[in-house]
Amino acid sequence: MKQRAIAHTPLADLDSLGAQVYREELTPLAFLERSGSVHADRIAVVDGNRRYTYRDWRVRARQFASALRKAGMRKGDRIAFLALNSEQLLLAHFAVPMAGGVLVAINTRLSAAEVAYIVAHSGARRIFYSCELQPLLADLPGQVTPCDIGSGFEGFLATGNADPIDPGLMDEEEMIAIDYTSGTTGHPKGVMYTHRSAALNALAMIIHLRLSADSRYLWTLPMFHCNGWCITWALAAVGATSFCIPRVDPARVWELLDQDGITHYNGAPTVQIILANDPSAHRLSHPVTVTTGGAPPSPTLIARLAELNLRLEHVYGLTETYAPFTINEEPPGAETLSRDERSRLKARQGVPHILAGRLRVVDDAMHDVPADGATMGEVVMRGNIVTRGYYRAPELTARAFAGGWFHSGDVAVMHADGSIELRDRKKDIIISGGENISTIEVEQTISTHPSVMECAVIAIPDEKWGEVPKAFVATKPGRETTAEEIIEHCRARMAHFKCPAAVEFEDLPKTSTGKVQKYVLREREWQGYAKRIN
Repeated sequence: MKQRAIAHTPLADLDSLGAQVYREELTPLAFLERSGSVHADRIAVVDGNRRYTYRDWRVRARQFASALRKAGMRKGDRIAFLALNSEQLLLAHFAVPMAGGVLVAINTRLSAAEVAYIVAHSGARRIFYSCELQPLLADLPGQVTPCDIGSGFEGFLATGNADPIDPGLMDEEEMIAIDYTSGTTGHPKGVMYTHRSAALNALAMIIHLRLSADSRYLWTLPMFHCNGWCITWALAAVGATSFCIPRVDPARVWELLDQDGITHYNGAPTVQIILANDPSAHRLSHPVTVTTGGAPPSPTLIARLAELNLRLEHVYGLTETYAPFTINEEPPGAETLSRDERSRLKARQGVPHILAGRLRVVDDAMHDVPADGATMGEVVMRGNIVTRGYYRAPELTARAFAGGWFHSGDVAVMHADGSIELRDRKKDIIISGGENISTIEVEQTISTHPSVMECAVIAIPDEKWGEVPKAFVATKPGRETTAEEIIEHCRARMAHFKCPAAVEFEDLPKTSTGKVQKYVLREREWQGYAKRIN
């Protein structure tokens, strides 16, 4: 730290100290400062009828940062946002750290008690919120100051000024955000994000997703989720345009894809399934880059997206890795493969992206598993975009970093080309009669049935085998099938012991980011049992 501090010494003293003129602390804040000049007249954000150029948007960010400081915010203070996708939440990704603060963007589908816990745990004293989410503020600690981003935000901004503002960043490892995981048990954990890693992941997204000043990005992914996979910062770096919509309305999404020349959007496979099966779905006249992650997309879904001229980028990561850590890199000659073979390869989670770091698949003794595409182990990572740790939770951090690697809890195989392919979460592996069954494998087989829109497979108790697979299926609009047909469909395509012993048809419970909440299904099926394994 002493060596780094030289870079922030007053200019008059640089020569005498031999300052590091070759170094500046990495931060996404530099992206907006540059674009406010270089891309001044380009449109930065479109939100309904409001449009801001990069020149104007940089002014708004400075005003917001200045207003926060005038309201008493000090360096390192946490500022919470409970907001739907909007210009205001996007602006906060720059203005809050510009003021020297730490952004806490909260999942909008949590309960009032969960919101209160996150605000209290993070120590935030101020929260900005979307009007329709006000009921979720009911349990907030009394010392927290709320501000409605609909009626009160512009007035708050008006208290600030548009002068350039020094964020006071002394070390790129300082926090820029805290992202709370949506834990299935216990309280959410606060994942600490730094200026350095946020900048690096944003730059990696620019490279891999081919973002440019001509890109037009539609916000179908919640900005609160891993800070929008760091795309919040990436778009400003290249001078691209953000189109903000509060939630995914399939008909509206297809309208924007057609009329506004959208070039990119991101979302979990469930979001892709909904869009691909909406009555408005049609082949687009221009290709759109669609990035998906959070759960493995089935080869069936991948093929369907290709039919719609949606060019899929498949990424994998966790909240603890700023979202994407890996990206699927197609091998040379992939375009000559059959559609099914190409889709099968595209379903792999791939290799570390260009700035991520290192990744391994290991056994319980931390030995690398054979790269045979069959032996399963846990995915572990280390490098530039692994979290600094869990906020105010040193024991949880130490456990997650055991052996000098971050333990994902995800089970995968390693292929000979260095790419990984997920098989399950550790807790989702089904052990039936001593045989391991990958729920992902079963789900992807079920997804090839023409009537299936999406599905989830979990273990249920069985007197003979201990536990067996059960499938929960949502069918496509206007399509019907039976449990017997689904089971026979699987038995014709995979080992019989892997096939579901039961099938239930229902809408699947999901998180706000579109992930299926298997634990909800699991709790229901194992009710009355002392443990969730048999």
